[in-house]
Amino acid sequence: MIAMQGFQMDLVSEHRLSQMSPVEKVRFIIDEVKSGKILVLEKGLSPEEEASLIEMTMTLIEPDGFSGIEMESYPSEVDTSFIGKILKKNALKTRLTVIGPADQLKTLKKDRNMISALISTNK
Repeated sequence: MIAMQGFQMDLVSEHRLSQMSPVEKVRFIIDEVKSGKILVLEKGLSPEEEASLIEMTMTLIEPDGFSGIEMESYPSEVDTSFIGKILKKNALKTRLTVIGPADQLKTLKKDRNMISALISTNK
């Protein structure tokens, strides 16, 4: 039998997250990341949800246990669609977010359209 080493990456749809309250989203993300998973959220979190996630994560960090999270998102964009302009909607569109354990996920480079990350299986 071949032993596989690696990590689990879950791609989480906007639909799934939209069915959760902000508190449920934060708890879901923390539980998944604490179990060692890398999450890719189709739609990023609101600034309030990101702040809540960071705050809660800080309370859970342990010296020889949970090391916290690494989180990167594309910068938000203003809705410049034709309909958005007609309705004068200037709402920010949240974009894809990558979240994982801080001891496994390291951001190498980030710009407006690409996030380059190194995922380590060594703890």
